Amino acid sequence: MSEQANYRTGRWALHFEEIDKEIATLALMCEVPLIQPGVIERVLHGDIQVCGKEKPAAFGKLRGLLMMHYSDQAKAIEALGPEQALAIVQQVVERLRERFGDRLGDPQA
Repeated sequence: MSEQANYRTGRWALHFEEIDKEIATLALMCEVPLIQPGVIERVLHGDIQVCGKEKPAAFGKLRGLLMMHYSDQAKAIEALGPEQALAIVQQVVERLRERFGDRLGDPQA
């Protein structure tokens, strides 16, 4: 991989790391079990009932960042190709899982 490609990949990885860390933090604040099936879709549709704590401003920011994540993921796929872009996102998700553990919900629930 060229130096330019490594730089571009690294920038995308850092970008997703920052966005997803903030998403996880907001999910914890609102007590949203983000990794449970269907929860992300509920947040994207504005269903504040998914929150364990009533924090409308934090929920709004969480929703906006999730929308940005998916928009930027599409841009990364265009810039890097689907395999590389999705690998970056998966690596970020794994690091967040290691950091936050089951505090973001049970993916099997």
